[in-house]
Amino acid sequence: MDRKTVIVVWLIALALASFRLVDAQQQPGKVATIGWLGNRADTTEDIAGPGTLLRRMLAELGYVEGKNIAFEFRSADNKPDRFPALVDELIRLKVDLILVSDPIAALAAKNATKTIPIVFLLGGDPVVAGLVDSLARPGGNVTGFTDIAGVLVGKRLELLKETIPKLSRVAVLWNPRTSPQQWKESQLAARELGLQLHSMEVSSADKYEGAFKEAAKARSTALAVTQSPLNNSNPKQIVDLAAKNRLPAIYPRRDFVESGGLMSYGADRTEPYRRVALMIDKILRGTKPADLPVEQPTKFELLINLKTAKALGLTIPPVVMMRAEKVIK
Repeated sequence: MDRKTVIVVWLIALALASFRLVDAQQQPGKVATIGWLGNRADTTEDIAGPGTLLRRMLAELGYVEGKNIAFEFRSADNKPDRFPALVDELIRLKVDLILVSDPIAALAAKNATKTIPIVFLLGGDPVVAGLVDSLARPGGNVTGFTDIAGVLVGKRLELLKETIPKLSRVAVLWNPRTSPQQWKESQLAARELGLQLHSMEVSSADKYEGAFKEAAKARSTALAVTQSPLNNSNPKQIVDLAAKNRLPAIYPRRDFVESGGLMSYGADRTEPYRRVALMIDKILRGTKPADLPVEQPTKFELLINLKTAKALGLTIPPVVMMRAEKVIK
């Protein structure tokens, strides 16, 4: 082959490659579909806060809704028995990943598929819940983020005791379906702190009022609220009932305090969504969930509402005030 022929062949090959590149750039990219399964009765409310945060984190990673990512939101309307059917619906839609914020939903998803990646954002221990083999090596198609709620319940009781030194009787609001481990950890912490606990078992929103009446009969003088999808869905109702019964309360999330609750202690609000967004990005790029360790929070925040403290006739000790990240006056 002479020099001129080689040049012609090379130019033709270059032109064909250029056409392929232009054609590839003009082809719309694959839109990754995330099935988001939650528990709240108001799906719009369920997605508004967490959804906005997650969308923002994903946008920072280059994901644009309608262009390269889409969401299919499903809510069980506080009826956990609906989760299996909702998971089946997402599987039929051939979603690329299932995101869950409820342990029962996570188990339903795990039992339904061994191939679709599942990412959870939970408050309990995923090992105890049977979702993963271990935090370091989750195994299978499931991984996610846990905010170590079982560990934090003891810290909340400790803060409540520091705030009210003479405290002896505390009601603990927990869900027997989703937060039994937190109740066990509360009992262990209470023994060390010299506190007597009253169990407020609530598995549906219509039982809150009755549970508060029982707590009053048990002469509870303060309240500790555990982390659960049900409690997280009803901050205003819980805060209003605590105020009605004049119970100083500590909560797992800042939105309770912003709704009028006394104080909260928990994981930083934005960190879980940032870490989950990074997980989703890695999985959509080909990383297997089994190769992504379950992550835990590194930042925590204490919020105090001085308006509520004043209404309760309570003075927050300086040692507690000094540790607060935010104070509502």
